[in-house]
Amino acid sequence: MPRNLFKLLFACAVLSTHLASAQNTVHNAAATPKKNLTNAEMANRVRQEFLHAWNGYKKYAWGHDELKPLSKSYRDWHSVSLYMTPVDALDTMVLMGLKTEAASTREYIVKNLSFDQDIEVKNFEVTIRMLGGLLSAYQLTGDKRLLAMADDLGTRLLPAFNSPTGMPYMYVNLKTGATRGAVSNPAEIGTLLIEFGTLSKLTGKPIYYEKAKHALVELYNRRSPIGLVGSSINVETGVWTDPASHVSGGIDSYYEYLLKCSILFDDKDCARMWQSSIAALNKYVADDTTNGLWYGTVDMNTGARMATHFGALDAFFPAVLALGGDIDRARRLQESSYKMWTAFGIEPEELDYSTMKVTSGGYPLRPEIMESAYYLHHYTNDPRYLEMGRTIFDSLVTYCKADVGYAALKNVETKEKRDNMESFFFAETLKYSYLLFAPAKTLDLNKVVFNTEAHPIRKTW
Repeated sequence: MPRNLFKLLFACAVLSTHLASAQNTVHNAAATPKKNLTNAEMANRVRQEFLHAWNGYKKYAWGHDELKPLSKSYRDWHSVSLYMTPVDALDTMVLMGLKTEAASTREYIVKNLSFDQDIEVKNFEVTIRMLGGLLSAYQLTGDKRLLAMADDLGTRLLPAFNSPTGMPYMYVNLKTGATRGAVSNPAEIGTLLIEFGTLSKLTGKPIYYEKAKHALVELYNRRSPIGLVGSSINVETGVWTDPASHVSGGIDSYYEYLLKCSILFDDKDCARMWQSSIAALNKYVADDTTNGLWYGTVDMNTGARMATHFGALDAFFPAVLALGGDIDRARRLQESSYKMWTAFGIEPEELDYSTMKVTSGGYPLRPEIMESAYYLHHYTNDPRYLEMGRTIFDSLVTYCKADVGYAALKNVETKEKRDNMESFFFAETLKYSYLLFAPAKTLDLNKVVFNTEAHPIRKTW
């Protein structure tokens, strides 16, 4: 080998080693939890990351539903934008004290957002994100224009309830009222009363409360003899089409709203339905293993275990257990959720808890584990949950932060990013992260009820 070529190859090898070492140093520095930060400094850090993500949205996706952070472009859910990210993010800005940004965003929404659109929307998603966001922002700002917009949206969503059972269809056209999607699930049927009930109380129109409450009761009345609901049901016939019962996506927030509506509206029916439902869940769905407490999947009719799956969406349940007063069970389940997070450096969408192997490897920037850390810290004041929050947030910054905004992950084991940043990252993930470390006076959890999109609602009636 010529001497000069040998020198060149050797130099390249040394340079490559130095570059790899530098990259590892940077990565390790980013991944190292910043344990020396005070709670106030952590809250400010979350605030700065909110601004990083928000400024990316403003630069590359303003006027559209979502930022696509890797391609620096945007995505709209429909043929026209519903300004989903601004509406979802508005109350987070207010709570973070970003007054100027919140005021300008509010004006933009009021002047530009119209629901008089010939588009078919998913009733559940538009209710929790848009209706919930408008109602919460109205309560926080007192801007009556936001309530008027919520009332207009609520009216346009009402035709969804026009099924033979009163349980809503999945889709409704905002202009024509046309509906479709007869096969739905408990979450999409039973996660409407906080928003429609609040709209009813604030506008004095009973129909909103009545429709959403009727849907919830009709669903509950079709529970199995052992007290469980399945994964899917036909809203026209009332017949279950999938008997799998769990607390994961498709069912999750149905249980959440039974408890929260009993608190927010002092609704005795909801309290009764919650008590019988949580008893059935703890008897049949809870799985107390040598690997910790989990909630798996069982047959709604027999209670026979069908799967040992648990995931990012299920991690909301410690918060609900804590809100319901079962702190011991909430603590134990949160430890399982945290084990799922730390096993891969960030949580997968789903794993098999009997083997701790990933069964669905994506991470779409979900908030639920941080939500539960926030609730448990509120009720116990245990610094353990602050430590969890720091670790979780450090992971978010390390693996999901992009040059523009934050990106979901395709796979938590490889940490490959996906070109997606849903509006709930602003509404939930960053809000719960902020509230965990912010002063208690920022928001009193004893005086608000969060909808499932983390929009706080105060009982002002």
